[in-house]
Amino acid sequence: MRTLAIMAFVALAACGADGDPFKPTGSFGVNIGSGGVSTGGSIGATNGKVSVGIGF
Repeated sequence: MRTLAIMAFVALAACGADGDPFKPTGSFGVNIGSGGVSTGGSIGATNGKVSVGIGF
């Protein structure tokens, strides 16, 4: 029974029933300067209140 309750909670969290679902975000940039050309970007997810991400 406990396993079923945990699976139900995970399913509800995944579909956003307990709040807004997370939406993927991303950006990419190219910079040109005296030191040459450099690139960078980031990927992550947000639900409006909480954001998580990583830059590269």
